Amino acid sequence: MWCHCHCKVDVHINDGKLENITGVTNEPRSERIQRIVTACARPRAATEYYYHPDRLGFPLKRKGARGGGQWEQISWEQALDEVAQRLQELRDQYGAETLACSSGTYRTDDYYRSRFLNLFGTPNNIGQGHICYGVGMTGVAILGWWNDFGGLGSSTKCAVLWGTNPREAYRNVWFTVQDHLKRGGKLIVIDPRRTPDAEKADIWLQPRPGTDAALALGMINIIIQEGLYDKDFVDRWCHGFDELAERASQYSLEKVADITWVLQQKVRDAAVMYATTKPSHIFHSMGLEQLPNSVEAYHARTILTAITGNLDIKGGEELRQGHPQVVSEYELEMNDMLPPEQKKKQIGIDRFRLQSFPGFDLIMGKYAKAKYGKAHLAFAHAPSVYRAMITGEPYPVRALFSVASNPLVTQANTKLVYGAIKNLDLYVVVDFWKTPSAELADYVFPGACWLERPQFHTWSDTFGFVDVGEAALPAQVENEYDRRPDYDFWRGLGTRLGQEEYWPWQSLEEAFDYRLKPMEMTFRELMAKGGFANWPKEEKKYEKNGFGTPSGKAELYSEILKTLGYDPLPEFYEPPESPYSRPDLATQYPLILITGGRHYPFYHSEHRQIPSLRKQHPDPIMQMHPDTAAELGINDGDWVWIETPRGRVRQKCQLFDGIDPRVVHAQHGWWYPEMPGEEPWLHGVWESNINVVVDDEPAHCNSISGGWPLRTALCRVYKV
Repeated sequence: MWCHCHCKVDVHINDGKLENITGVTNEPRSERIQRIVTACARPRAATEYYYHPDRLGFPLKRKGARGGGQWEQISWEQALDEVAQRLQELRDQYGAETLACSSGTYRTDDYYRSRFLNLFGTPNNIGQGHICYGVGMTGVAILGWWNDFGGLGSSTKCAVLWGTNPREAYRNVWFTVQDHLKRGGKLIVIDPRRTPDAEKADIWLQPRPGTDAALALGMINIIIQEGLYDKDFVDRWCHGFDELAERASQYSLEKVADITWVLQQKVRDAAVMYATTKPSHIFHSMGLEQLPNSVEAYHARTILTAITGNLDIKGGEELRQGHPQVVSEYELEMNDMLPPEQKKKQIGIDRFRLQSFPGFDLIMGKYAKAKYGKAHLAFAHAPSVYRAMITGEPYPVRALFSVASNPLVTQANTKLVYGAIKNLDLYVVVDFWKTPSAELADYVFPGACWLERPQFHTWSDTFGFVDVGEAALPAQVENEYDRRPDYDFWRGLGTRLGQEEYWPWQSLEEAFDYRLKPMEMTFRELMAKGGFANWPKEEKKYEKNGFGTPSGKAELYSEILKTLGYDPLPEFYEPPESPYSRPDLATQYPLILITGGRHYPFYHSEHRQIPSLRKQHPDPIMQMHPDTAAELGINDGDWVWIETPRGRVRQKCQLFDGIDPRVVHAQHGWWYPEMPGEEPWLHGVWESNINVVVDDEPAHCNSISGGWPLRTALCRVYKV
């Protein structure tokens, strides 16, 4: 539906008109899904969304100056013809690598985007993968398997929520956590803010933002020193335990408490509870993935699971693999069609190797044989790509496609992104709405929303099931609107640019038939059977197949990271912008700014034009401790400036004693659809959008993955 939970629903239509949406009733997960959907505000807003007058209906071509707000309505055929011609001219002049593409958050069929880019010849696929989900490649490099985003089981005895607030972000997980608590399960929450689940937790650890790697290493040290690890599993299935023990011994309770601001006894209590209350399960999210130290923190978090033997056991963390009777996303992407000399041109490949082609090809070389799932995508480094658009270094990037993506609002350092887009020869957007980014485009294509397009989900071939849904409403109505799935966009361009033989399927549904061919079933036949096919689960799969790593074991000491030229063990380093690394800066900007916390009912930067949802959350909110606010003369409800060395934006202050007085939190994703779209307004992109003031300097990004720091900036706050 409208978020990454992808809850399956029944769409009720009367006389061709959408009436309402309820949880699905005809498949094994029905009871759970109905419970989630019934409590969710988004389905109740379905008619407001679908019939909203501001939804894009036809392709638009810019008239006049970029950002001037003047548009001409044209047909899909004309728009595709013109974009293909301009793209061919740019490829002839600069090479295929001159094209980059930014993507959103699992809203579209991303593997067809990769297919087009690989066939076109550009390695510059960019998106949010460096700070969302893609950091899980670290776990893949350690285990050769996805152990991420698994649901808590009824057998779980101890649950850890690390850097996540499920009530706002993953409501399906939140219901599972509440069931866990009702069963008497233990709960540990690790978060700089007191979330609703932190209030119910047995232990709440409140670390200084950016210090999670040190916290995890301190917990590992306690577990090893006190003999709480699973010796049999470690001896048989872990690689590099002695090296890990040596590294972890450097993180005494005293040192960890000094770094993290968490009391020594609390760190020890959490480590002991996690290690001794088995089976245990860690559910982490963006709080870990958006730090300067993100890969190292994720590495240590995965080690905790491994040394306690909580891998692939009932109630622990399942090792994920795809449904073996479905054509995989990796196969559809056609990564082998991108020539080696083009892969070497991927921007950021020389510096951030884990999530670019060196790491991707190395990991998938182990993976593809074992069918252990997909190691996400091979991304170019987004901050470096936007710089190339301005400087022409290492070569000119003159074209950008944004598909279900709104980089002016969702990418760090908005001023830089704005300058990059303004400098392009060709900017094309495929979206549902005219976002601030779309207002700067040369061409805007109207995408079909989830109600208007067939769906096919395998969670990047990591969840062992295939989940499909048919289009409930028409994407095209003559003289009213002509919306199409992004597949039509990629295929339309591909067939115009010499890729005809690689796009044999006329429609997205035909393409889905191809994916189901090994199952000897069509998309429609699977729909008739409930639209869900699950592969039987088994525990301890590694006993049959080993781990997808060079050693065949869970690599605490990662040979893949070592091969890529990085430290094979996790380590903590101070954020590049903190009171300790930049005391000079802290005199002017004394507070630590964290951002990215989800705020329901919105999903990232979406839904602010939907009246019933906006009424629930009309303004952007920043949270500040009452003592800090009193010192600054700020009252609850005041509008305040949040300023960093990169600029300032304004949000509404909410006094909140569940945050450290030295830390403030600002909401992300804010723009104002009700404001004018033309420049200088761009729907208020400069008003409250926290990415205006967030850092993306490559030297400050994670040195392994390239992820940019969203939760450790220094700032000052004062009343508007």
